[in-house]
Amino acid sequence: MAVELNHTIVAAKDKHESAAFMADVLGLPAPVPFGHFVAVRLAHGLTLDFATSGEVTPQHYAFLVGDDEFDQIFERIKERHVPYWADPGRSRPGQINTNHGGRGVYFADPSGHFLEILTRPYGSV
Repeated sequence: MAVELNHTIVAAKDKHESAAFMADVLGLPAPVPFGHFVAVRLAHGLTLDFATSGEVTPQHYAFLVGDDEFDQIFERIKERHVPYWADPGRSRPGQINTNHGGRGVYFADPSGHFLEILTRPYGSV
């Protein structure tokens, strides 16, 4: 049996706002309530289950996407005037990177989580 990640809980200042942001920017189906969570479904049945939390410790979430998806997501980031960087140190604002023979960009969600989209996995060159 293969081991797959099924779901993870994402702490948020406002679960509805963060889930909607994630789904909207990534071009995913609208979030759905699930118990006291708001779930965003990704590929292979994985869900990010957003929960409102009094204190949020920012985490990093990286999403591997195809070239066409990257273009679409990046366009939505720019349309929404979401600040973005080419690097995790945030020293290259307004740029994308071409690491590992692909493209990547970093941006933050409303709760301060640091999101990344990339078209090639690390070490793939």
